[in-house]
Amino acid sequence: MALVALVDGVAGASVGLLPLVSLGPAFAGLAGTWVRTAVIGALAVAIACGLGAVDGLFAERRGFAAIGAVVGVTVAGVIAALTRQRREAELANVRSIAEAAQRVLLRPVPRSAGHLRAAVSYTSAVAEARIGGDLYEVVPSPAGVRVIIGDVQGKGLDAVETAAVVLGAFREAAHDEKSLEGVGERVRRAADRALGGEKFVTALMAQISPLHGTTLLSFGHPPPMILRPDGEVRFPEPPESSLPLGLGLRPADVPVAFPVPFGPGDQMLLYTDGVTEARDPAGDFYPLGPRAELLRDPDPQRALETLRTDLIRHTQGPLHDDAAMLLLRYREPGPPDTGSDTGPDAGPGPDTGPGPGAAGGPAAGTGAAPGPAVEPDPGIPGPAS
Repeated sequence: MALVALVDGVAGASVGLLPLVSLGPAFAGLAGTWVRTAVIGALAVAIACGLGAVDGLFAERRGFAAIGAVVGVTVAGVIAALTRQRREAELANVRSIAEAAQRVLLRPVPRSAGHLRAAVSYTSAVAEARIGGDLYEVVPSPAGVRVIIGDVQGKGLDAVETAAVVLGAFREAAHDEKSLEGVGERVRRAADRALGGEKFVTALMAQISPLHGTTLLSFGHPPPMILRPDGEVRFPEPPESSLPLGLGLRPADVPVAFPVPFGPGDQMLLYTDGVTEARDPAGDFYPLGPRAELLRDPDPQRALETLRTDLIRHTQGPLHDDAAMLLLRYREPGPPDTGSDTGPDAGPGPDTGPGPGAAGGPAAGTGAAPGPAVEPDPGIPGPAS
């Protein structure tokens, strides 16, 4: 508005720049509040009246037409600002509800679960969304730490409802069932009841115990990545291919749990297909195996954030599918971890908790295996019994 007034004062009334003063309230309505828009509109009307009087435009109709244009644009800007503010408030409410739903469905993962340390990363394909069709959970149980990660076919509220059914069945069965196959059967029955048509859920379950080893159960889900301390990377496949949950599996089609080597010093990354199927502009898939070296950071959450950053850099844009990653490590001996869990948007930090998952702590049967007895030195007096 100042520029229009300056040019009009220099060039005179013959240029006809007076209606351009209405650009002030027009832009104010796009970015400011309705009060700010109204104030700028009033200032624009005052500038238009002053320039019109100096230029002698009120002797003709065009002076009044210019002021009418400024007033009309100001009214339109105020209405636009009110509408925009109302929609921004509605969006803020929707986001808060989505965060509450996320906390209920995907509860915070414990940083320490039994003998394991855990970290989670969740990236939604929709920038405004905080929750989608991917699911995961970590449950310490008497049989060991039981874990699930899954991907629901489809998007929207239907996918969220299906994820809630699968997670609810897993959380209950993980504490009650003695075997991982029993947990899978409970979850399978729940998914068959909830799903219909061509909807399905791929899922990978794991039971990790320092005494009885590690067992996996796959329902058509991508295999986990196991990283050895020497840099070896393995993707253990099930002995036979299996179908996803929700397809009404026959007894002959039910998958069988299989053991995998996973011990101290190893890392296990469970993920959804949004990670391995992420493409760069040239159409190449994300090379998860060669990128395993990015998980070398001593802090599991920082290591996972490094991998997530590299994944987004690979796509050079937003992801086309939700991407969930769950990193498990053997917990090294040391003082107990007394920190609190953090939310899914917490930045990386020393031993910080990740996003959504399940709360829990060490349970019976999940402690470290007893080591060999150490004979005392006879020349050094020991403690009194």
